[in-house]
Amino acid sequence: MPLKSLMYHYVRPDRRDFPHFRHLHIDDFRRQLDWLAANGGFADRAAFLEALEGGPLPDGAVLTFDDGFADHHDFVLPELDRRGLWGIFYVPTGPLAGGGMLDVHRVHMLLGRFDAAVVAEHLRRGISPDMIDAEKQREFAEQTYRWQRNPDAVLFVKRTLNYFLLPAYRGPVLDALMARFFGEEEAALAEELYMTPARIRALREAGMIVGSHSVSHPVMSRLSTAEQEREIGASLAFLERLLGEPVVTFCYPYGGRATFTRETEELLADRGVKFSFAVEPRDITIDDLRERPHALPRYDCNMFPHGTCRN
Repeated sequence: MPLKSLMYHYVRPDRRDFPHFRHLHIDDFRRQLDWLAANGGFADRAAFLEALEGGPLPDGAVLTFDDGFADHHDFVLPELDRRGLWGIFYVPTGPLAGGGMLDVHRVHMLLGRFDAAVVAEHLRRGISPDMIDAEKQREFAEQTYRWQRNPDAVLFVKRTLNYFLLPAYRGPVLDALMARFFGEEEAALAEELYMTPARIRALREAGMIVGSHSVSHPVMSRLSTAEQEREIGASLAFLERLLGEPVVTFCYPYGGRATFTRETEELLADRGVKFSFAVEPRDITIDDLRERPHALPRYDCNMFPHGTCRN
């Protein structure tokens, strides 16, 4: 199997209180690992890191896990450890620093518990045309969620809240939706959603790589240079204090080519980051590693057998 990276987010059992939640069931994750093992296997960790320094291109799959979920410690880590595998875990540091649930995950909670059409209707009532970034709307409509199968109501909610709303309105609109649908439950949900510092250290102690996923999971291309520098620098500094070692890898929030710029790549290189992952469904080539290590492609796990959500 040529070198490729697979991207995972939620990996967990089903939950009755979130009947619409889109996640990879832990049993299907196990089946996908079995399939990968039988169809090309996994890239050796040392060989992958050596390739970034000029060594030969290894074969096999590199497993990456985004967003710092408790799932990754509680369900993914035991399975990787049992099989002698390694992975890269990308952690947004805002929740660890007391920032509460990230906006992107508030969207997931809304769509996971409630019917998307109902959420969409409340969202329509709460926004007006002047709150939409018309300049970016068409670009993001064409470039986002191209490799996912989502109902129209889900796409409307995700695109509007994650991409179309001007940044000044996104938080207040989500605050209103979360208050309407969850009330005071949000704080408890946030506490159980993310890994604690101790769990992140346990990943590292188990031989996993921990990387940065920014502070607040923004669309980096929408930020000023100074804002991008803060997202990168603060997240790396937090993780380096936590782990006691340099953090050398980054993963772009959302990850599509429209969500970061060449300037973002330069800022990462200047900060000492060695490689960064985007979202682009193709294999990793030697040219990627040599010429553009801060835009490495990744497949969504749903593009391989056993990788799709059950609901």
